[in-house]
Amino acid sequence: MNTTAIKIYVPRDSAALALGADEVAAVIALQARQRGIGIELVRNSSRGMFWLEPLVEVATPLGRVAYGPVQPEDVESLFEARFQTGGAHPLHLGLTEKIAYLQKQERLTFARMGITDPLSLDDYQAHEGYAGLRQALALKPTEVVQQVLDSGLRGRGGAAFPAGIKWKTVAAAQAEQKYVVCNADEGDSGTFSDRMTMEGDPFMLIEGMTIAAMATGATRGYIYVRSEYPHAIAALNEAIKKATHAGFLGDSVLGSGRAFHLEVRKGAGSYVCGEETAMLESIEGKRGVVRAKPPIPALSGLFGKPTVINNVITFASVPIILARGAAFYANYGMGRSKGTLPIQIAGNVKHGGLVEKAFGVTLRELMYDYGGGTASGRPIKAVQVGGPLGAYVPEAHWDLPMDYEGWTAVGATVGHGGIVIHDDTAELSKLARYAMEFCVIESCGKCTPCRIGSTRGVEVIDRITRAKPQDGTQPQQVKLLRELCDTMVNGSLCAMGGMTPFPVLSALNHYPQDFGITVPDRKAA
Repeated sequence: MNTTAIKIYVPRDSAALALGADEVAAVIALQARQRGIGIELVRNSSRGMFWLEPLVEVATPLGRVAYGPVQPEDVESLFEARFQTGGAHPLHLGLTEKIAYLQKQERLTFARMGITDPLSLDDYQAHEGYAGLRQALALKPTEVVQQVLDSGLRGRGGAAFPAGIKWKTVAAAQAEQKYVVCNADEGDSGTFSDRMTMEGDPFMLIEGMTIAAMATGATRGYIYVRSEYPHAIAALNEAIKKATHAGFLGDSVLGSGRAFHLEVRKGAGSYVCGEETAMLESIEGKRGVVRAKPPIPALSGLFGKPTVINNVITFASVPIILARGAAFYANYGMGRSKGTLPIQIAGNVKHGGLVEKAFGVTLRELMYDYGGGTASGRPIKAVQVGGPLGAYVPEAHWDLPMDYEGWTAVGATVGHGGIVIHDDTAELSKLARYAMEFCVIESCGKCTPCRIGSTRGVEVIDRITRAKPQDGTQPQQVKLLRELCDTMVNGSLCAMGGMTPFPVLSALNHYPQDFGITVPDRKAA
């Protein structure tokens, strides 16, 4: 390759592809050939600033310079402006690392995102990749587990259960076969950090799962990916093949004599398979139905064997913990919420994208300092955090630091870190009804509170919103809805039914006027 070739980066992330990144890359290559300019076109991952996609970057002596959003018809004028050397242009954004949206983040898990070629092992290792695994192999398995415990890492899939406790339980279990399973069935609305990781830094996920295997004695692993993520599935399969060829997977990981084999399993479009036991059923080739607990999967999981189950971001957080030490990671965050969380900003928002921040950031900062307010320009009315089963958070709580315990105390959930913003035209009664209807459609049907409760929930919400003040039925229907929600929360087998009431009750509590409920005027009183 020509050593004087100019490096130009065009993302291969699904969001960028949907906005024309492949077409932009093709025109850049064509224009460069026609102009006799030697370039090396690198298909990197997205930086997570989706309103600027496709974001094109050029390597210069001063650093990488960004231009965006670039359309195919912009490429000719970019070359005329000598963008390949950082020239001025209306789409010129300056040095990428100086863009405020990126500069204010704490990127640990997403440190390589947008910087490396996702499928280059050399690129990955040049940016601290596999340093964590090498450190793990130099330690005893119990010491690796202790590092994860000391880091304070909690599951990033929603339940926030300490990852190290799961690992310790599996490590102590006696069995001839153990498994490591990654739950990559990212089905929550407004979430995309798992997809970005699998497409943009797949070796990080593979490394995290391999470390888990070395710590617990597991020899086989599965990544359960939703079928709607074809680019992620293709990237993972290619990365697994390369990692195996290079000795990072296989019968003897890095010559350690310890085996770990990994493969991808594609989901079949069921939301409830995001629940860990339903996912295990699906991997085993059965219908995705929730299992009763106990036994817990750590003792009797996949095929009845001890199984470590974490989601993508949990496993992806592990390599840096081993590479830099538990204390380094635990130094970020607040209280019992340690480290960072990749937060996904979506919905009616001006600057949608991914923000990685240490726990302690507020919703107001995320929605305004990063998100830039609504795309419609109207005031923000409500924000749902944690997917379709997350609570609607009113303005009274927008300045509360993001922390698992603090948010639980006010009836909110951090969940997978997805936030969906709504402006003042949103009707919370309709959004609450949608939550119940979503549960009707997606319930596995195994337990009555979820299967029947959600169906009755839709009916009761309809009766509340249709009620007229003079008929006097609304208070009884509101009481019935609250009792129904209580039954679902306390009687459902899994979070599908147990969390569906969260958006319903939060909408009812904070936005009663949207249900046609008259709120007493305290000032008049």
